[in-house]
Amino acid sequence: MISQTSPLSRLRRPGAVVAAIAVTVGLGLLPAGPATAGTTSLPLGDTDLAESRTVETLARGVTLTRIVRGTEPAPADQINTTTRGPWVVNVLTIDPKKARGHLKATYGPDLAGVEKTTDLVRSAGALAGVNASFFTFTASAEYPGDPVGLGVFGGKLLSEPTGDPAEVNLVVDATSNKVVMGQTRWTGSVRNARTGATLPLEFVNHPPVVPAGCAALTDQTQCALPGDVVRFTPEFAAATPSGAGVEVVLDRNGCVVRTSAVRGTALAQGQVSLQATGADTNNLLSVVKGCVEQTSALTNERGERVALRPGLFAVNGRYRLTAAGEIVVPEGSDSFFARNPRTIAGTTRDGRIVLATVDGRMTSSVGTTMGETAVVAQALGLRDAINLDGGGSTAMSVGGTLVNRPSGGTERAVGDALVFVDSRFRR
Repeated sequence: MISQTSPLSRLRRPGAVVAAIAVTVGLGLLPAGPATAGTTSLPLGDTDLAESRTVETLARGVTLTRIVRGTEPAPADQINTTTRGPWVVNVLTIDPKKARGHLKATYGPDLAGVEKTTDLVRSAGALAGVNASFFTFTASAEYPGDPVGLGVFGGKLLSEPTGDPAEVNLVVDATSNKVVMGQTRWTGSVRNARTGATLPLEFVNHPPVVPAGCAALTDQTQCALPGDVVRFTPEFAAATPSGAGVEVVLDRNGCVVRTSAVRGTALAQGQVSLQATGADTNNLLSVVKGCVEQTSALTNERGERVALRPGLFAVNGRYRLTAAGEIVVPEGSDSFFARNPRTIAGTTRDGRIVLATVDGRMTSSVGTTMGETAVVAQALGLRDAINLDGGGSTAMSVGGTLVNRPSGGTERAVGDALVFVDSRFRR
């Protein structure tokens, strides 16, 4: 959607390097211009605010920086307006040239469920990580972890981009730790080679909607209103969504295993299913007979095909913060653009990967507007950066221990996370 602080001493291991840097900004003590998380003060609030930093080396090429700007708690009624802060920012920096591990995206036992970021870091055997994608959350009690946007895990596209202009995706090649970001587009279809009939797919692993005008019809083939056509994989949940409509299960060769006049079934490994509602039920039944060809194509904003290979991972965010070093976030007036806890992901000019959290909605850390979030990203030296899910979802974990403070007082379970595993990626 759109976490209790643990002392850094609890996270230290033999050989870890810790350096505390007390900084007073506005007095010429720091170099000007974007640089690394350890050299440029955050241009937040009044220029006379004190800023302190603690830097810890977690592993070769991986550091954790804690930045506190401002020393006095904010009045509770001025959290959204104060220029005195305070702001608490945690910054995980990964240097692929030095680090021995890899960055990847991960989710819990199934895609539609939710898990705490600390649990996702721990179960992945990861060194550290942050929450990542926007997900359905309270919009779906049964499938709260369903990503709202692109989700690629180990080369499998398990959720398609929304097409919303605000959606921007972070794509990671775990084999090289190369990270790119931008908008993506997806198309999918099934084609009956014998008849030549083709049926476009609308979604991947999202419960289809029954047209409101046909909600009372158990037999959706009698509905004249357009519905949804959705592809489901075993990763979604223990069973596919149940309800009115039709469902066709295919084996790994695209051949029909079974057809049902209602939705909801368990899928074996290698199987997929196609669900349809409304008038699309008849389209599905007429096209998917015998064996069909399945297509799925993900392209970047330049129209180039994104190869879905085993080392590829991707998560979704909302709005680009910086591009080529320039702030590009749009202006907005709703609550999303107001001060909130934030999670940021980006890369520096020299190729380092940065994952950062900004605590918010508290007197101990007020959070940042979208504009302020972009300013923080630029001050951290991020040439390219995006805004991941934030608010009560914002969490950073090191070794399975929460290092930030969640705005709701307790850590929220989320759909997925970006984690750094301290070992080379293996196919």
